[in-house]
Amino acid sequence: MARFVYVECLIRADMDALWEWTQRPELHQRWDLRFTEIDCLPRADDGPQWFRYAFKLLPGLVINGIGITTGDRHDTGGRTSALRFASDHPLSLIRSGSGYWRYVPTDDGVRFITRYGYRPGWGRAVDLVFRPLIGWATAWSFDRLRLWLETGRTPERSLWQALAEICLRTLATAIAVTTTPAAVACLVGAAAILLPPLPSTPAARRCLRRPPDRQTVQPPHTLMETR
Repeated sequence: MARFVYVECLIRADMDALWEWTQRPELHQRWDLRFTEIDCLPRADDGPQWFRYAFKLLPGLVINGIGITTGDRHDTGGRTSALRFASDHPLSLIRSGSGYWRYVPTDDGVRFITRYGYRPGWGRAVDLVFRPLIGWATAWSFDRLRLWLETGRTPERSLWQALAEICLRTLATAIAVTTTPAAVACLVGAAAILLPPLPSTPAARRCLRRPPDRQTVQPPHTLMETR
């Protein structure tokens, strides 16, 4: 049984720019938290594009896989990029999957949508924890891409800012726990968790995590979903 992840983000940017930032591997790997490296393989004329992806867990420990992707342009001005991917690495939490990116033009920008399904690599029990994490990582990455295109803030800078904000919230909570009454410490801890990140810090909560309508989730004709 496939497991599905859905994420949608409104990006106020030019369609061509968004397409380039998501289709060029050297740009894609900079904003997408799910990958450390993406490389295109040699491509035949008018054929689909094969690619190799990797995620570095530790120095010398890399989970890698391979995929294939193809893109379509629509008469309405939108675009779709469909892909399939698989990994036989023993540590991979995703064995195989398929999905798509959909680019829908609007008056305010582009609705950038993904939906992908996968077969868990370590069984259902582990996937109960992993699926929310990979969904969060997808949404966080989409918002980091949005900030890059809308404000020019590089993905590297966004990551450091997010880490700095987490450290400050953790430090404030630790100080409150050790120097203030329990009630105050609880309030500070709750604020550190619940207050939204700064507008210039990526946040998964800014993205839709469930499809708003049935039409949105219909896969493109170039895609065969995992079963």
